[in-house]
Amino acid sequence: MNQQEWVLPTTGKEVLSWVQNDYVIRVFDRIDALPPDLWAALLATEAQQGRSGTPFVTPDYLAALQNTGCASPETGWTLHLVTLWRPAAPSNQPTGEVPAYLTGNGSAQPFGGEPAARTSDAPAHPPASDQLCAACVMYVKPHSYGEYVFDWAWADAYQRHGLDYYPKGVVAVPFTPVPGPRLLAVGPSARLALVHALVRLSEQLHLSSLHLLFAAEQDIAACRAAGLLLRQTVQFHWQNRPGPGYADFDDFLATLKQDKRKKIRQERRKVMDAGVRFEWRRGADIQAGDWDFFYRCYERTYLEHGNRPYLSRDFFARLQDSQPGQWLLFIARNAAGERIAASLIALSDESDQPEAAYGRYWGALERVDCLHFEACYYQPLAWCIAQGVQRFEGGAQGEHKMARALLPVTTWSAHWLAHPAFSDAVERYLEQEDEQMGLYLEQLENRSPLRSGA
Repeated sequence: MNQQEWVLPTTGKEVLSWVQNDYVIRVFDRIDALPPDLWAALLATEAQQGRSGTPFVTPDYLAALQNTGCASPETGWTLHLVTLWRPAAPSNQPTGEVPAYLTGNGSAQPFGGEPAARTSDAPAHPPASDQLCAACVMYVKPHSYGEYVFDWAWADAYQRHGLDYYPKGVVAVPFTPVPGPRLLAVGPSARLALVHALVRLSEQLHLSSLHLLFAAEQDIAACRAAGLLLRQTVQFHWQNRPGPGYADFDDFLATLKQDKRKKIRQERRKVMDAGVRFEWRRGADIQAGDWDFFYRCYERTYLEHGNRPYLSRDFFARLQDSQPGQWLLFIARNAAGERIAASLIALSDESDQPEAAYGRYWGALERVDCLHFEACYYQPLAWCIAQGVQRFEGGAQGEHKMARALLPVTTWSAHWLAHPAFSDAVERYLEQEDEQMGLYLEQLENRSPLRSGA
C-alpha cells in the first residue's frame, strides 16, 4: 500500500486495523481519537505498576503538539496512535475469527491477517465492551530533527549505498529528550505485544527502521524480548539527599568538593552583583503576559542560532489551559526591575511536592555573565530543595552540568532496522559504542564533583 493512504491528519479516524497475538491493533490519526476516560484509565494503570509518569506522555501535551501544527506532517511528524484491544467476541462468533467491525470494510479476516485500511471517513469507535490494553504514539518522519538520539551516520550510510533511510518510525515525544514511559500498557505481555505491533506497522508502511527513544526500563525490557537493538546515551540529573532532603542550598553545596563549591558561589555572585533578581511562579500564577515574555526569550534563543523555534506560542497557551500546575516559570529582572530572562521547568505532577522537575527551555534578552547557569540550574535546584523535590533532570547532553552536581545517568533507546545487512552492521556498531560508553562513564565517575563519603 502507498504510504499516503495512512496520512489522514485532521479527522480523527481509525486508519488501520489487524489482529496479532490475540490482540486487535487499531491505528488512529489523532490523539483525541482515543476518549479521555480511556487515556486516564491507562495512565492510572501505569501508575499502579510504579511507572512514574511525566507531563509529556499525556493526551493534553501530545494533542497540543498535533493541534498547533508543531508536530504535524508539515513539520515532518505524521502521527500514528497505535492501540491494542482485547475484544469481547459475540456469543455467535466462530472461534478464531475477527468481528466484522474490526476490519473497517465489513469483511472478517482470520487472526494474523493483513492490516486493513478503513474505507469510511467516519470516525471509528470500538464497542464499549472492548478493553484497551496498550497504546503509544509513533511518528513517521522524513528527517531526524528534534529527537536527540543521533542517527545521522546511519542515514548517511544508507544514502551512500543507494538506499532510503527515510521515512522512518519514531516512538518518542517530539522535541523532548526526557526519559519515561513510551509504551503505555496494562502489563508486560501487552507491552511486548505492542512492540511486535509497532514492528508489523513499520513493515506495512515500508519504513526503513523503528526507533523508541528515551524509553523507561520496562519498555526497554519489552524491546529486548522482541529482539530490538539497544543503545545507551548519557544525561545528567540531580538527586536530592535521600530521606528528608537537603535543608537548603548551602547544605547541598557542603556535599561538593571545595573547588566546585567555590565555582558555584562565584557564578552566583556574578549574577547577584549585576543586580539581577529572580522570581518564580507556578500554575495559575503564571499569567498570559508571563507566558508572552517567556516566549520572547525562548524564541530569541533559537533565532540567535539561525533556527526557528520548534514550538509555537499557541502550543504553550494550550499547556497553560490544560496542565497549568505542571509548569514552573523563573523570571529574571535587572537592577532597573526590567524582565531580562526566563526559564521554564516542567513538573512531574501537580502536587505541592512533585517527585521530579525537568529543565526545558530558557532565553534571555540581555546578556549577563553566568545568567544561564543561574536561571537553568541554581534557581531550579534551590526551588527543588525548598519543595522537597527528589530529582531534577537537566535535559540532553552537557558535561558542564557535572560541575553543577548533575551526575551522569544512562538513558536507553531501542531500534529495529528492516534491512538485514544494515541491522547486522548497526548491531556491531552498537557493541563497540557500548564499550566506549562504559569507559566514558568510568571517566565521568572519576570526575565526580561530590566529596568522598558525601
